[in-house]
Amino acid sequence: MVAALEVYLDTDATRRIRVLWDTLESEGVQSLRSLGPRHRPHVSLAVAAQLDPDAVGEALAGTVVAPPLRLSLQYAGQFVGRVLWLGPSPSPELLAHHATVHAQLTSAGVPVSELYQPGRWVPHCTLSMRVPNALMAVAVRRCLEVLPIEATVVGAALVDYARDIARPLG
Repeated sequence: MVAALEVYLDTDATRRIRVLWDTLESEGVQSLRSLGPRHRPHVSLAVAAQLDPDAVGEALAGTVVAPPLRLSLQYAGQFVGRVLWLGPSPSPELLAHHATVHAQLTSAGVPVSELYQPGRWVPHCTLSMRVPNALMAVAVRRCLEVLPIEATVVGAALVDYARDIARPLG
């Protein structure tokens, strides 16, 4: 399991994504809902094998980690390993915020996965960690039926479910 700095979406967008999770489950696709009630629809700004909550808190002190950014989830995507996700349009504001957070973490010596470096990061809201090949077309069709989803970032936290860490960030 990895640790992540997650930003959370407003109530309406969260509800719509949870309904999509339920729809995927009804089609036989395990969604993040199956991973437990602690999982929330989110976009991760940084991930690593482990993140020290104190180091992250110090690195981001004085930074608004969850500014009221507007996100427009416009498309469905897939990563290697059959990970299914919804993607927000990469607005200049979102990319700048990500770059700021990344710069503060790395300048403080907080290790972050290279896939989350500015220029490599693909902003996404994960729906399923492993879609069966035979169900991918159905899963993508279900995603396209609910898009677009307009959202606003309303909160953030550092999470590491393997170590039972969930620390809200400002």
